[in-house]
Amino acid sequence: MSSDFFQELKERGLIFQVTDEAALEKQLNEESVKLYIGFDPTADSLHIGHLLPILTLRRFQQNGHVPIALVGGGTGMIGDPSFKDAERQLNTLDTVQNWSQSIKNQLSGIIDFENKENPAIVANNYEWLGELKMIDFLRDVGKNFTINYMMSKESVKRRIESGISYTEFAYQLLQAYDFYELNRRYGCLLQLGGSDQWGNITSGIELIRREEGKQAFGLTMPLITKADGTKFGKTEGNAVWLDPEKTSPYEFYQFWINTDDRDAIKFLKYFTFFSLAEIQAIEAEFTAAPEQRAAQKALAKEVTTLVHGAEAYNQAVNISAALFSGEVKKLNAEEIKQGFKNVPNYQVGADDDLNLVEILLTAGIEKSKRQAREDITNGAIYINGDRIQDVAYTLSDQDKLADEYIVVRRGKKKYFVLQF
Repeated sequence: MSSDFFQELKERGLIFQVTDEAALEKQLNEESVKLYIGFDPTADSLHIGHLLPILTLRRFQQNGHVPIALVGGGTGMIGDPSFKDAERQLNTLDTVQNWSQSIKNQLSGIIDFENKENPAIVANNYEWLGELKMIDFLRDVGKNFTINYMMSKESVKRRIESGISYTEFAYQLLQAYDFYELNRRYGCLLQLGGSDQWGNITSGIELIRREEGKQAFGLTMPLITKADGTKFGKTEGNAVWLDPEKTSPYEFYQFWINTDDRDAIKFLKYFTFFSLAEIQAIEAEFTAAPEQRAAQKALAKEVTTLVHGAEAYNQAVNISAALFSGEVKKLNAEEIKQGFKNVPNYQVGADDDLNLVEILLTAGIEKSKRQAREDITNGAIYINGDRIQDVAYTLSDQDKLADEYIVVRRGKKKYFVLQF
């Protein structure tokens, strides 16, 4: 354990709030501490909004501490009201349990559950919340909290005017009980979370103090904001998922490579395991020649490799280079599938006329034969990166990439895929 670990977390900007900072720093410097973060299964995959907490657990593990990844199989059936404008949709037990398993699998790719010295622990709060009896819960947990205390939490105050159900109002008691149960079962002393979790975390600390007479700690990380004011974790309105089936490694890589210059160094501190000295060196290179995008390249490589592996990173770079140069013939079937996932796709039928003018019209690439002929003659149509200016050109098997795809480009940037 490094005596500089807590200070490094500060220098990286990873600490927003902390309870009894001096006592926690001393504890972390002197012994291996068990700590946890909860992940409620509100979908079948985690997204990059979860990435900072996951990587922070990994940082603690690398420094000799024991992370507990708590999958909210129980709390996920209710939903945390923290900084949500409306009630969440309630999901069935089967749905939540299936999502819980998916999340556990994703976490195991980043946090080490096999480490011999300090293996991470995965727990599911349905194990204890599913067994709770209402009378026992009200007597043993509810009696420790006044309504005034619960109403004072920011997550509740924000929803009082628009309305909050008792179900969501009670969520903070369930999360407090999680911390209490993890403390009792594993000796967990520290809960981490985003800054929106402060109220829930301090409720757990209070329950442990009252029931066990022990000191526990809470630490929140900042909610990430982007320099341009848009929400972190979304691109074109869609969430960036950790599941490669929902967000391809290429799309994932593109999210990071397109990071705003103003955010690049901050994100290197948050999301990578480069030392602060290494980040300083990258920053110097980046400042000297920002057009080379050294910070974004380092960030995209590190995070894509962490989440999807080196092969997926190399594939994403290959796709990016081919699309930039227009040399799409170099791509294999999987790379074409990833790189052109969001472009218009036309399934070519057995009866379709493969004359270039006809297929451009049939596939919806051109609105009329006259426009198709004009674009071909003027050199605006490319087949697999090659300019075609012959209106009599007919597509053949030789044009197919990986025996399945033909990539059509109209103008500089408009791509279309014909699939056979």
